[in-house]
Amino acid sequence: MNVFSTYFIDPIKNHYLDFAGKATRKQFWLFVLFNFLVFLVLSIILGFFGKAGDILYFVCQLAVLLPSLGIAARRLRDGGFSPWLLLIGLIPVLGWIVLLVLYLMPSK
Repeated sequence: MNVFSTYFIDPIKNHYLDFAGKATRKQFWLFVLFNFLVFLVLSIILGFFGKAGDILYFVCQLAVLLPSLGIAARRLRDGGFSPWLLLIGLIPVLGWIVLLVLYLMPSK
């Protein structure tokens, strides 16, 4: 539970709008992993509530959007790239592949 609170709860709670600084590969990928697992479980549970569950799921996704963008920007900065490269993700498929490669680059 300590790993969960360190790598998932802490970026949401203490770095909600933090786009400055750097995030290591471990911090970024554990946040992504826990984010995926939490929302997988949440989607299964809220699937039983119909339309209200869909709305609550959407609200939870919006709540985690800014911390997700923040840790992605910090990860790009740690790799030596500009956080503005997040906008490449707006290009379908190719942009996501480029961002994945940038996220996997070693720290500078």
